[in-house]
Amino acid sequence: MPEGDTIAWAAKRIRPVLEGRIPDEILTPQPRHQHDRWPDRLAGRVVTRVDTHGKHLFLRFHGDLVLHSHLGMTGSWFVSSTPRISRRAWIVLRAGDRWVVERDGPTLELMTEGRTRFDQRLAALGPDVLAPGFDAERFLARLRGDDPTRSIGDALLDQRNVAGIGNIWKAEGCWEAGIDPWRPVARVSSEEALAVIEGLRPRMFRSADEGPRTIQPRVYNRAGRPCPRCRSRIAARGQGDANRTTYWCPGCQR
Repeated sequence: MPEGDTIAWAAKRIRPVLEGRIPDEILTPQPRHQHDRWPDRLAGRVVTRVDTHGKHLFLRFHGDLVLHSHLGMTGSWFVSSTPRISRRAWIVLRAGDRWVVERDGPTLELMTEGRTRFDQRLAALGPDVLAPGFDAERFLARLRGDDPTRSIGDALLDQRNVAGIGNIWKAEGCWEAGIDPWRPVARVSSEEALAVIEGLRPRMFRSADEGPRTIQPRVYNRAGRPCPRCRSRIAARGQGDANRTTYWCPGCQR
């Protein structure tokens, strides 16, 4: 699943193409959107802002209309100099000779600005891990309100606690802080919880700025290989109700 850094990277590529411009063409090739009349409703409207919150991306149009996207496990945004239009494309926006395309994914919807503020799914999100001024107090309050027996690795995946962390950065953040991802939340101090966030933020910012190719995992997807810190063998096991594979070093994560 694309995590917060991947969504921020997509927004960075989209901004110079669309922000401050009226798209020259808007297409909705996917049959599920043919009756939504998005091209008509968005015609002649300037894209005023492209922003993100965690794994959510928003294209904001003049007149208080917002295109909201969540890519789930399969979706993607990309920018191209050549049209790549298929039935997998949910929306295509052309500005000059550049094409912005969203394809697949579970959520693409046109909303009013007011609805984005009151939508329960969005209102429930925790602080954005990539916000310039991360709201540490809100994160800790959400974490302390969670099940104290829940493992910290599983709690970090809960977007109500912190928005933007997925399976990769859960593993990498716990490794950076030397925290066992299986430790119950009740046994993780506030300082340790914040150390996970502060440990992963610089690497996430780099990925958001330069692209996901720069992630260079320390433990994620490296089961059986030596830990880069202590040389113990990296372990892997399913965690939480979703049974997402967690990677960690038993030698130096306590």
